Amino acid sequence: MYEKKIPKDFSCGMSITLEIIGGKWKPCLIDSIHKGVHRPSELARKHPDASKRVLNLQLKELEEHGVVEKIIYPVLPPKVEYFLTEMGESLLPIVNLMENWGTEYMNEFSERQLNKSVTV
Repeated sequence: MYEKKIPKDFSCGMSITLEIIGGKWKPCLIDSIHKGVHRPSELARKHPDASKRVLNLQLKELEEHGVVEKIIYPVLPPKVEYFLTEMGESLLPIVNLMENWGTEYMNEFSERQLNKSVTV
């Protein structure tokens, strides 16, 4: 994994939270896994705008942070599934708040984006 030259500062809770769930697809992955989408191919179908490489990287980071558990079944072809850990479950209120907030401000955001593109 890429490491920045300047060490990250984890002296506040916000920086730790953003390290763990910051990323374009991490909250979506947490939500999808919670809703029963466990296989990598299912996650890729659920989020078609994300490349498989990015999804794999973000799943790996979530696994390293203890948010998801990866289970590899000893069958051919190999079967892989992801499940939320207890720590991952504890993030669900944050992810749900993010979803609710985004839904509440969706129209205003869309309108601003439209106005932005008209003035450019």
